[in-house]
Amino acid sequence: MVPPVRAAFGLMNTDNNTSAIRLSLPVLFGYIPLGAAFGVMFSELGYHWLYAMLMGIVIYAGAGQFLAVGLLANHAGLVEVFVATLLLNARHMVYGLSLLSSLKLQGPRRWYLIFALTDETYSLLSMLQTGCDQLRARLQFRIAALNHVYWVAGCTLGAWLGGQIEFSTAGIEFTLPALFLVLALEQYRAVRRPRVFVLALAIGVLALLISPDNMLMLSIAMAVSLLVMARGGVEWTRLRIF
Repeated sequence: MVPPVRAAFGLMNTDNNTSAIRLSLPVLFGYIPLGAAFGVMFSELGYHWLYAMLMGIVIYAGAGQFLAVGLLANHAGLVEVFVATLLLNARHMVYGLSLLSSLKLQGPRRWYLIFALTDETYSLLSMLQTGCDQLRARLQFRIAALNHVYWVAGCTLGAWLGGQIEFSTAGIEFTLPALFLVLALEQYRAVRRPRVFVLALAIGVLALLISPDNMLMLSIAMAVSLLVMARGGVEWTRLRIF
């Protein structure tokens, strides 16, 4: 059976839309229930479902939106929500820097792609391998746009259902870890470099042991430090700096 990611890569030259849809399917199955969970929690605060949809469109940050729900429930001010969300999503700057050389879009679409660069979108875009810049740019934009649509749809559906019926959402928070696991497996199929994934796992475990509450930011900082040192070593050798 042909792995989904490789199959999608094979379609890139013939049908960009099909490729984008197929590549983004793991995100679809993660974003809909996760966005719905946010929508249900948001509706429980008494807000209209249209506000949940607006947050999905304008803010588009899963962890940030869940954080906002908790802060709003505790009557936090808008400034507090803004600062907390900014700090939580600061990791996206690292994603953007690592993709600068591969972002071939120009104009408004480039700015949109920068805005829409979530964890899951970054994971998919980092797997794209094609020699044609034009095809790559189109696929980047379509994947990002589809993922955004999935998230907005989940937020809207959850908020609307939350205002209509009552049901338990216990355990639905596991959707995000499950989504990351699927994306990691697909990325391994595309890259086939076990040492990279073993190193990433080791960094995650070490960060969890050091500080469980700050595991994500700590692991990102450690990974970036290793990448900078590795890149510096390559440049050191290339320039023959002694």
